[in-house]
Amino acid sequence: MNTREAEIAGGDALVHEALPEATLNGKARRVALGHAKDGQRQPTTLVAYESAGRVAVIGHAANAMPAAERLAGSLECTAIITAGEAPGSGGDGKLPVTGGRMRTIAASVAEVRGYLGAFHIDVTVKGEKTPLAPSLITAHKPFDIVLDLCEPPFIRAELPPAGYFAPRRDSNALELALNEIPEFVGEFEKPKYFSYEAGICAHGNSGLTGCSRCLEACPTDAIRSLKDLIEVDPYLCQGGGSCATACPTGAITYAYPKVADLLANLRLMLGTYRDAGGATPGVVFHDAEAGRAWLHANAERLPENLIPFEVEEIGSVGLDAWLALVAYGARPVVLYRPESVPGSVKAELENQLGIARAILAGMGYPPSWVVFADTGDAELVSTSAPSGVQAMEPANFAAANEKRTTIRMALDHLYSQAPEKKPHVELPRGAPFGQIHVDQKSCTLCMACVSVCPASALVAGGEEPRLGFIEWNCVQCGLCQTACPEDAITLSPRLLFDSEARRAARVLNQDQPFHCVSCGRAFATSRVIERMRDKLKGHWMFQKPEAARRLEMCEDCRVKDMFKDGGGLLDVHDRS
Repeated sequence: MNTREAEIAGGDALVHEALPEATLNGKARRVALGHAKDGQRQPTTLVAYESAGRVAVIGHAANAMPAAERLAGSLECTAIITAGEAPGSGGDGKLPVTGGRMRTIAASVAEVRGYLGAFHIDVTVKGEKTPLAPSLITAHKPFDIVLDLCEPPFIRAELPPAGYFAPRRDSNALELALNEIPEFVGEFEKPKYFSYEAGICAHGNSGLTGCSRCLEACPTDAIRSLKDLIEVDPYLCQGGGSCATACPTGAITYAYPKVADLLANLRLMLGTYRDAGGATPGVVFHDAEAGRAWLHANAERLPENLIPFEVEEIGSVGLDAWLALVAYGARPVVLYRPESVPGSVKAELENQLGIARAILAGMGYPPSWVVFADTGDAELVSTSAPSGVQAMEPANFAAANEKRTTIRMALDHLYSQAPEKKPHVELPRGAPFGQIHVDQKSCTLCMACVSVCPASALVAGGEEPRLGFIEWNCVQCGLCQTACPEDAITLSPRLLFDSEARRAARVLNQDQPFHCVSCGRAFATSRVIERMRDKLKGHWMFQKPEAARRLEMCEDCRVKDMFKDGGGLLDVHDRS
């Protein structure tokens, strides 16, 4: 068990001791918690930071100078004065004025970017963007730490990078930063929280943009577009997990722990709980910071059928985990969301909740089997025994580290025992499941949609002019809609419950092949030739019968026909 796992286990132990066990459920919960396997998670790689303590304090002279002077007692500090007069500068703004372990620079800051041990700062000099760090002024070294006293700050990510402090005129936050900054000296490591499989990414294809859900959900601005793919900066990533939760294909997955490890642990705990005599178990997810404190404060009032489970970040637990847990017999699945959770993470969790509840309701299960608890414990207590609880045999499948496989197994189990057997359910916009509609009158079967589909949901008919569709593969990324030159495609989010129907190929459009009138080879569809005739029937180049006939020839025969008998291409002088 590594240091982080030991910390989690130790914190959990303190919280677990406070949990009541006045009933058989409470006693069964105690047994289940004793069987938790915190150390059994697949290892991930580490991301290393190194800081020598070079600090940049950015702001107005009245604020930046006192903060820099305080930090200069133990660190190498540079005050970058963006307004007000820097001491000794004579008001001319020349760079730099130095003294001891503290240096003062008057400059107009243009950009701050980076992370602990590698902050780059650009300034504006004579209208040009110029590097300040690293540069000759900083001995060609970046800054290790930045204290940004500007409003607004230069880095506006909801979760700023490690080593970046922006108290935003909050005196308490400034004092906390001044106390914490000296601790950010040395070598540090953190897990690489994510894995990325480019081969199934639906972000783009052929220069067209499709899914951008991970970029919208990331609170750290760690993800950027690389045209058809995305790139995640492991140094900026802080493990919020909302990118993995939002990803429709599973191209980004959470790696600490992997979902399969998390669900294997919880499946064991739920089974142990039932074996010990507990009834109607539920699971409460919480994080190690505010969530642990909240749980400890509410431990005595926590319903004894609810099993607490700590995760690195609450945003890392999404639709695949929720549905799998419901299939394993957890009712309800509760997520505690503290106020500190970034807005983008909360928004993505709300999106996922809407999808989960629609799916459960579509099968006749109570939507309240998946809920959020935000403050206090009122919501939590009210969901401890949701109405309409169904008797259902718990699933025992082993979850996969492939998102849609886990969801499929959970859906198949839940639907097999569902109170209602609807064929499908409509889902909220942005859901990663659905169908596409093709306007057959507009579609020319050019197969541009097939060429860009990242999930093999759209398939060509081979030698036959036919467009096929496998609904389960569709992630509603919109690439097909963007690529269609005829604007013939629209998206429709929904979920087919029948497993065979979901995975069966069906025909969206088809036509008769058109054969070359010269050689007999099929080279287009009848609809394409018909449309071409209609568009060109009034064009002067195709008024002669032999010219019009070339529209019905394949490319090779058309060229041959234009040159036969030495006739040249076309008699462009004869336009009558």
